[in-house]
Amino acid sequence: MILHKTILILEDDLRTLSKILEKLAVVEEDQPYEFSMVILTNYLQVEAYINNNPSAVFDMILLDRDCKLGGSFHVLDIERLGPQKVIAISSVPKYNEEARKRGVTRIVAKDYRDLDTFADALAAEVIALLKASPPSEANLHRIL
Repeated sequence: MILHKTILILEDDLRTLSKILEKLAVVEEDQPYEFSMVILTNYLQVEAYINNNPSAVFDMILLDRDCKLGGSFHVLDIERLGPQKVIAISSVPKYNEEARKRGVTRIVAKDYRDLDTFADALAAEVIALLKASPPSEANLHRIL
């Protein structure tokens, strides 16, 4: 049996994404879950692949706000997917506050001047969320 968690990352900045993935690789080594990643880099993908897909389910969501196409990752149907699974990661305090108003309680403010410190803080929040959400049947998979 394999324990796994599916993480949706909504982030368009490749340097930031690289730091996040680097830290998640370390987190994955130190706990019982294998991570399955879904990474989307623009709001149109969110609308097409997540919001319009009732079978899209995630254990954790890392949610930026702005994307390069001029739209917002906040089009995500947070209420359907579960605000308790979301970690808001915008560099703009106002945007993290918008997520808070939609029920998101976990926020790690991005700092483009110090992405290493941001990624460390995010990794700590990911670990806390993993500990707060025990495994379910959906997290167990048989190896064929």
